[in-house]
Amino acid sequence: MTNAQDFAADYFAAAADADHERYAALFADDAVVHDDGRSHRGIAAVRRWRDGVPEVAYGVREVAGTAGACRAVADVSGDFPGSPITLRFTFERDARGKITLLDIEPAT
Repeated sequence: MTNAQDFAADYFAAAADADHERYAALFADDAVVHDDGRSHRGIAAVRRWRDGVPEVAYGVREVAGTAGACRAVADVSGDFPGSPITLRFTFERDARGKITLLDIEPAT
């Protein structure tokens, strides 16, 4: 499993990529994503959620944690109300390095 810094670089590169399958490949089949007050459970729900996310750019400010659990803070800008916004991404990953839990919330 990659360290937190390398994982965050891979995550944000995949998140900015138009290839949504590259992004989905980062997640475990039973992953849960919490974003904007909603929960998305399972890889099919994660794919549907991601398909509804507009194209955005990420400016990563910081990454902390371990390979299995880390947190990143990033400036997110794109065509959505409130852009740009600073968000906190909290990840948990399994032994294979797949995301099992992702919480996205405004950074305070």
